[in-house]
Amino acid sequence: MTSAEPSRKLALITGASSGIGAAFARAYAGRGFDVALVARRADRLEALAAELADRHGVEAFAIRADLAACEAEGPVLAEMARRGRVVEVLVNNAGFGITQNFAAIPWSRQRDFLMTMAVTPCALAHAVIPGMVERGSGVIINVASMVGYAPGVAGNSLYPAVKSLMIKFSQSLDAEYRGAGLRIVALCPGSTVSEFGAAAGIPGREAQRPRFGVQTAEAVVEAAIRAADAGRVVVVPGWYNRLAVALMRLLPEPLVRGVINAAAARYRPKE
Repeated sequence: MTSAEPSRKLALITGASSGIGAAFARAYAGRGFDVALVARRADRLEALAAELADRHGVEAFAIRADLAACEAEGPVLAEMARRGRVVEVLVNNAGFGITQNFAAIPWSRQRDFLMTMAVTPCALAHAVIPGMVERGSGVIINVASMVGYAPGVAGNSLYPAVKSLMIKFSQSLDAEYRGAGLRIVALCPGSTVSEFGAAAGIPGREAQRPRFGVQTAEAVVEAAIRAADAGRVVVVPGWYNRLAVALMRLLPEPLVRGVINAAAARYRPKE
């Protein structure tokens, strides 16, 4: 890997070992950013870091971290400080899904979900914002979901609530820090080609491929970066996803809940 250049900015990306996170890493490295890659799977991170350093001549390094742990942001920030680096772009992407009923899953797993998807992203943002404000620039991209606009349904009990939180959190940060030069984005993709479905144990999602209504991770990431450049706070990639969000917001909630519950039932594993 190359040594850091003082003039080169750095993007810190969580959940960078695959899917949307890896696509963010490739996109920012391709734009000349150094990249700090955070996830649990160190072997994948190291392989991606080597690929990006070789292809783009940037500094790319892996930080193995379990973002479900209490104070999980601590080791990540300590490694950044050890290297003398500051974060110009923070991408809060790490996450996973739980597809069974709430009480069917041990509370420890549900707690890990909340820590990974809500607490640690907020902690990382809280840590990097003062430096961004001092420098007068910075980008925070919170990977939410179009599901953040959906009502709660059976299975994935916490998922819509957490994604809704990340949308509103992003809007609040924009209201507070836009004047200081920060750009905040809530990225709300729909179905995206990744390992997410298989990892969550969703039947029929093991071999997800690009098709109508399913976007590539690269397309989703480009939409997010364009939104950040344009100063847009909430972005829903894909016209069909924007239409679905509009319908969820306009139609009566009982109707929307019934339709989504019926559709989601196909993807819930039997307990």
